[in-house]
Amino acid sequence: MSTTVKIKNIIIGGGNRIAVQSMTNTDTLDVAATTEQLKRLQLAGCDIARLAVSSDAEVEACRNYIGKFDMPLVADIQFDYRHAIACAEIGFDKIRFNPGYIGDEKNVRKVVDACKAHGVPIRVGVNTGSLESDVKHMNKSDALVASAMKHVKLLEKFGFTDIVISVKSSDVKTMVDAYRKLAATVDYPLHLGVTESGADMRGIVRSAVGIGALLVDGIGDTVRVSLSGDPVNEVSAAKTILQEAGVDKEYCEIISCPTCSRCKYDLKSVVDELKEKTAHIRKKVKVAVMGCVVNGPGEAGDADFGACGGGNGKAALFVGGKVVRTIDTKDIVKELLALIDAKISE
Repeated sequence: MSTTVKIKNIIIGGGNRIAVQSMTNTDTLDVAATTEQLKRLQLAGCDIARLAVSSDAEVEACRNYIGKFDMPLVADIQFDYRHAIACAEIGFDKIRFNPGYIGDEKNVRKVVDACKAHGVPIRVGVNTGSLESDVKHMNKSDALVASAMKHVKLLEKFGFTDIVISVKSSDVKTMVDAYRKLAATVDYPLHLGVTESGADMRGIVRSAVGIGALLVDGIGDTVRVSLSGDPVNEVSAAKTILQEAGVDKEYCEIISCPTCSRCKYDLKSVVDELKEKTAHIRKKVKVAVMGCVVNGPGEAGDADFGACGGGNGKAALFVGGKVVRTIDTKDIVKELLALIDAKISE
């Protein structure tokens, strides 16, 4: 189990709930657009939001965001150590930077001193695209770990241990291998992600394979799904990955069969309506919607409730794998919602 790092009101590591992160892609100087996007991220369930800070003007613009949201805000710094210091001073809840980009060790020391003074954690973020020349002869996963550890040791040299680490790659296998090696090396909290994963279905699947493999292994303390486009989509994708990896169990899980010619009702519309009407539920409930009695209560025997089509406009309603009564297919959603409501009210 990893150590813990407190980021404003969020504690990551130590077996705490895995936090979902995202990053704004509006112009940091555009206060109206960035504020609106941060509001949308928070409403979508984002736990921690990051902003790129690349100039003195952007540091000043960030004064408009700090303290305005319940979720912690992280400053993403690339090259200028002075921006990291300024962000710590104006109230950012965490700084993300690659010490190798900051330059001289004395500049890293200045950042560390500022973060210590203001209680600001640091994420050491290493990507395959930012590897130093002295590790490029290694295979990519070893190089990521070596680079991260070099920077971690530098922070530790200055007495700083309030650290989170990420070792991201756009190649899933490289990313998974690197995190597994890192998890065997350190007990700092790990921020998981497949960098530059792409857009839409491809990006979600790539992220799910990489992040999901690690979560199933028990590795990871916070996640970001990096998708091109609206970052709100990153939040919903991350939450789904956490659920399907079995990490987040407090939701209404709906399983359904792929259907075949035996299915005599519009199963997909039933599933869609149930998903919409149970999206708010934060309690463990499992519901099955099956096409026919062949794949009904038996295959979905571990579901709390379910229904399977029986033909002629009828369906079997089952509880705990046992059929309790026959209902009209048009009433499947209504009957299942009644059972779900009764369970979550217990």
